[in-house]
Amino acid sequence: MTQRSHPNFEELLYEAVDEGLSSIGESAKQAIYYYLENGSHINRQDIPYKVEDFAAAIEKIFGLGANFLQIIVLKQLYGKIGKSYDLPASNDLSFVKCVEQARKLMPCEPDRLEVSP
Repeated sequence: MTQRSHPNFEELLYEAVDEGLSSIGESAKQAIYYYLENGSHINRQDIPYKVEDFAAAIEKIFGLGANFLQIIVLKQLYGKIGKSYDLPASNDLSFVKCVEQARKLMPCEPDRLEVSP
């Protein structure tokens, strides 16, 4: 038997961040990863486990413009879990809270075992 695995939340978040950063260009994405690793001590693989630190670093880099990038990442993330992301009614966008909400909305689907021929 082979085990079919589904991506876990952290993998989906990592992909969403990478895709969101790609939206501003490959060179910019690489520069941000460089800053995160060298300036904020956040390795790109650790971003899903250091969401607060990642959000703070992005806000330090982009200031108020960080919201735009965070929204792109959140839209990618929500799409990956099969949901749509709508901006909160208030302007109080908390990236960390939205990521935690996405974690709660992610369907819990146990890995299925498939029989190999």
